Amino acid sequence: MLGATLDAAAYVERLQQEVGRVQDEDLCRWSDLLFAAWENGQSVFLIGNGGSATTASHMAEDLGKSTLVESDLYDESARRLKALSLTDNVGWISAVANDLDYDQVYVQQLMNYGVAGDLLIAISGSGNSANVINAVDWGNRHQLTTFGLTGYDGGALKQLQQDGLHVELDDMGMVESIHLCLFHWVLNDLFARINHAGRHADE
Repeated sequence: MLGATLDAAAYVERLQQEVGRVQDEDLCRWSDLLFAAWENGQSVFLIGNGGSATTASHMAEDLGKSTLVESDLYDESARRLKALSLTDNVGWISAVANDLDYDQVYVQQLMNYGVAGDLLIAISGSGNSANVINAVDWGNRHQLTTFGLTGYDGGALKQLQQDGLHVELDDMGMVESIHLCLFHWVLNDLFARINHAGRHADE
């Protein structure tokens, strides 16, 4: 826990350093995959545990709502990005965990919803969450695109995912913060591409 040993100024300085180590190309590929899902009418599924579960919820909400200009939220004909966090169905998660096993809570949902061409975004600081690994394995075997957000050494997820963004840092809190911080650039870039705004105004 870096915040337990670093004072506030040193913590912020370290956070800036770690954000600066992230590869721009990883962010751009992440945005490309989301834009392709929007263009092609494919679904985006997001999964994670603990803090990463709430990050998945946050991302799904932003992808569903904040990729549209406000007026288009009332337009029933507007093309929308189909983003769903599989962390949010408490009834399904608790039933699967109780009747089968917790490592099945996401893959069982994907078996109902996922089809070839969909995008699965898997968030795991350690990269070793069994329920995330099972879902990514299923996604790979059923022609979904799998994109991981990892920390520490990336764990099994970094080896299994097709693509991803890695924060090479042994501090869960900072890893989770960086995942969400960088997502907001991806979200803004996606908004600009969909709505021909900002840097993408002439496209």
